[in-house]
Amino acid sequence: MNRDHLKSHLDILDYDTGGGEFLLSLHHPHGKTSATEGYPPNVELCKDTLLPLGINFKECNDPANIPFSDEAFDLMINRHGDFDAREIFRILRRNGVFITEQVGEDNDRDLVEMVLPGTEKPFPGLNLAKQRKKFEEAGFQIMQAEEAHRPITFYDVGAFVWFAHIIEWEFPDFSVGRCFERLLKMHEMIEKDGKVEGTIHRYLIVAKK
Repeated sequence: MNRDHLKSHLDILDYDTGGGEFLLSLHHPHGKTSATEGYPPNVELCKDTLLPLGINFKECNDPANIPFSDEAFDLMINRHGDFDAREIFRILRRNGVFITEQVGEDNDRDLVEMVLPGTEKPFPGLNLAKQRKKFEEAGFQIMQAEEAHRPITFYDVGAFVWFAHIIEWEFPDFSVGRCFERLLKMHEMIEKDGKVEGTIHRYLIVAKK
């Protein structure tokens, strides 16, 4: 996050804050800080850690219905969470800024095809062009828009198996048994080339009301 946007007098909201770790790392005045989270274990964690600090935390799992009043914030941030451009426009003040960094629809797709060919994308439409258009249609001015495809490398098939298990939404129904023959081919690639490489997909939008 570009700290040029973060001034101590601003009212800020971190939507889908997770456990609040990144938010707390910003060291923004707690009385000017709000957060939401919808995942139940993280909700309880935020209640225990954020509320005692004076941070205005509220449970929310619907990005189109954020439980804050109109024009409540100068700055809203979101990292890898869901969002609704029109709802963000509602709760931001004039000249308010929204910053988001997101995982794109093509994240790890080449790796998925190696072991689970034909698997549908879990989040189609999450790319810079389509999401930028949504913000423009909602009335935002786009201040910054970037997209990146970068390599992710595995030097051991066991590491890839661990990776596929923990990102179950990208590798649905993955198991060693189901994908054994394809994992053997991946192992052969690693033995031959020293690695197997995939591609991560990220995009960034900074939008001003």
